[in-house]
Amino acid sequence: MQTSPSVETRPFRELCADHGLTATHQRQVLYEVMQKMPGHPSPEEVFAQVKKRIPAISLATVYKNIHLFVERGVLKEVSMHHGSLRVELNSHLHHHMVCSHCKAITDIEEKDLGVLPALQRLPGGFQVERYAIDVIGICAVCQKAKRS
Repeated sequence: MQTSPSVETRPFRELCADHGLTATHQRQVLYEVMQKMPGHPSPEEVFAQVKKRIPAISLATVYKNIHLFVERGVLKEVSMHHGSLRVELNSHLHHHMVCSHCKAITDIEEKDLGVLPALQRLPGGFQVERYAIDVIGICAVCQKAKRS
C-alpha cells in the first residue's frame, strides 16, 4: 500500500516539482535547515547545521545543492561584496546593506530606498530581470567599535 507524503514533506515536494528538482532527503534537510537559519548564511554555515542531522554529508554536496537551488530559483544569491557566497530564502522585494568591515548583510525594504524606475530594457538590449541593490557602508556595531 502506497502512502501519500506527510503534511510536513508535501510543501517541499511541491516546491521541488515546481522548480524541476527531485525531492531528495538531503535536499529536504538542507532546505529545512535554511528555513530556520536567520540572515544570509554561507554554505559553510549551512553545512555545519546540516551535518548535525546528516553526519555523512559532505561540504561539496551542500555547495552543489545550494548552487542548484540558486540556479532553479529556490534560493537567491545575495551581495557579492561580502567575500563569499551567501544565500537566502526571502523572496519578497528587498535589497541589502553590507558592512565593509565585518561583512554583515542586513535586509533593507525597497520602499526605504525610494521609487526605482520600472525599466524593462537597458542600453545595449540588456533585459532587466530584477534589481539587486547593495548599499555598502559601515554598520552601527563597527562604527561604535571604531569610536572606542
